[in-house]
Amino acid sequence: MRYLALGDSYTIGEGIAEEDRWPHQLVRMLRLQGVDIEDPLFIARTAWTTDELSDAIDAEHLREKFDLVTLLIGVNDQYRSRPVTSFASEFESLLRRAKGFARRNASRLIALSIPDWGATPFAEGRDRVLIAGEIDAYNARARELTEAAGARWVDITEATRQMQHVPSLAAPDGLHPSAEMYRQWAKLLVPVALSVLTRKAKAT
Repeated sequence: MRYLALGDSYTIGEGIAEEDRWPHQLVRMLRLQGVDIEDPLFIARTAWTTDELSDAIDAEHLREKFDLVTLLIGVNDQYRSRPVTSFASEFESLLRRAKGFARRNASRLIALSIPDWGATPFAEGRDRVLIAGEIDAYNARARELTEAAGARWVDITEATRQMQHVPSLAAPDGLHPSAEMYRQWAKLLVPVALSVLTRKAKAT
């Protein structure tokens, strides 16, 4: 089975070892469950916004189809103070494109909620309440669009808010998650991914 991971710094694992990225951890967990799945293919880069990810997809000229696609994007839109409506329009377009990579089957697409960077050591001295509120608004709209598209939604935001109280969950840069934080995300994704891939296997 083939897996495509779309996103930004959270997907590419800024500040940690490649093998500790959550998509790699997810693949290892799935293999332990007996799933024969390849290493993930990434289209992701630090600081990308929704439109920048879309531009990168254009540049890849990707023709392959995948059994599992994940999408985690939007934190940089929020960081740049873009309105929710602008983000939502781009996110909806990305959902359509991601569905295309998933053999036009939305059930093979999993969207992850935007982490709360306001809970990181990097955000010390900033308005954490404001950041959390804006991210919640982004996530509420993203979840609506994801569910309307028939795709899966996994909330990782609440888990990321532990970083304010557990320093080891943040990477050395104080902004991005540590390998342990990514492990928690992967664990949340496993049952959803298993349901997607098991259904696919039965269908074939």
